[in-house]
Amino acid sequence: MGGIAALACELGHQVEGSDQHVYPPMSTQLETLGIGLMRGYRPEHLQAGPGHAAPDLVVVGNALSRGNPAVEYMLNAHLHYVSGPQWLGETVLAGRPVLAVAGTHGKTTTASLLAFLLERTGLAPGFLIGGVPEDFGISARLGTPFVVEADEYDTAFFDKRSKFVHYRPDIAILNNLEYDHADIFPDVAAIQRQFHHLVRTVPGHGRLVVNAQDARLAEVLAMGCWTPVETFGIDCGDWQAHLLAADGSAFEVSKAGRHLGDVHWSLLGRHNVANALAALAAAAAAGGDLPVMLDALKDFHGAKRRMELLGVPGGVHVYDDFAHHPTAIATTLAGLRAKVGGERILVALEPRSNSMRQGAHAKALGPALRDADEVIFLQRADLPWDAHALAAVLGGRETTVADVDSLLAALSARVRPGDHVVFMSNGGFEGAPRRFVALLGQ
Repeated sequence: MGGIAALACELGHQVEGSDQHVYPPMSTQLETLGIGLMRGYRPEHLQAGPGHAAPDLVVVGNALSRGNPAVEYMLNAHLHYVSGPQWLGETVLAGRPVLAVAGTHGKTTTASLLAFLLERTGLAPGFLIGGVPEDFGISARLGTPFVVEADEYDTAFFDKRSKFVHYRPDIAILNNLEYDHADIFPDVAAIQRQFHHLVRTVPGHGRLVVNAQDARLAEVLAMGCWTPVETFGIDCGDWQAHLLAADGSAFEVSKAGRHLGDVHWSLLGRHNVANALAALAAAAAAGGDLPVMLDALKDFHGAKRRMELLGVPGGVHVYDDFAHHPTAIATTLAGLRAKVGGERILVALEPRSNSMRQGAHAKALGPALRDADEVIFLQRADLPWDAHALAAVLGGRETTVADVDSLLAALSARVRPGDHVVFMSNGGFEGAPRRFVALLGQ
């Protein structure tokens, strides 16, 4: 929604917005753009007052439900409203070539990679990304072609289709598909149906770039496919990567058996190698120059809060990471473990996503943390499942705390020079990662 606000501002609209929790990096970006931020969802935010009129249009995010005071006022006052994805599709994407990045994991990094590669090959793309790419410093801008992070979560309280059905891409990346969003999807088959709705919208002259190693995506294509498909994977698929380093920091790229080049870059993990392959395939389909793009990967810096190194105070590496699904947690930690070898990894984990909070991933969480030497788990009082079950899997390597202050204290008591501390949450985490850097700095 912050990115949509930025695009509306760039189009010349006067933009203000409300949110319950406002935190960096998005809050900083919006303030820089001169977009007014209001805390909470109060009816008066939508009412005319001294010096300002009622809004001409309310763009509603999917976090808002019936019963929300602002939503109820909007409906009762008959204000003109639309969902964020519909506004984006009709106002920004219509008439532009669109490249969409879908998948349970890796959307932000892959979309950032795709926009970066198109930029380096001279195509000056627009983009809307659910994070802030380090190489752009902003999450959204206008341009052609347009790269959009395509989420399968539902659109709004009045439109329960997945967001990505509004985007109608010419080129779509299908990165992977696992069960997630337990609050809206009863099973993985329901998610597959939504992905097939996306497949149905890609034109015959377009391209589908699909993970060759994902059986659930193969099942989606088996429901019907009317678009040319290119697959990618590590040691399999049309576009292949062959690891030159176990941590994923170096790999060879080939297509249809033809060697294209070697990549040495700063990202870690097999998952990021796959993300790079997907972005290369999609960017090439959009007309990007392959030699230029392969060379450019060495300069890619990733996205904020995707294993973002915040600093090394006192010899301790502190990372901020968005991982909130067991698969993402496991692959992220595996990449770090392959890089650091026997050095200690400490994880501070906040179970904040709806699926995590409901316990949908509780059984898989312990095994996902196997590469961590210690885990500090934030079990707030309102978490409906008992995190102490992790003990059976982690064998005493876990510590459960009730609040962020206790978490920071527990970390401070355990950390020592040479350690790697990874904060994992898809929310603000009450600023815990940067607060910990400040504590170590003292």
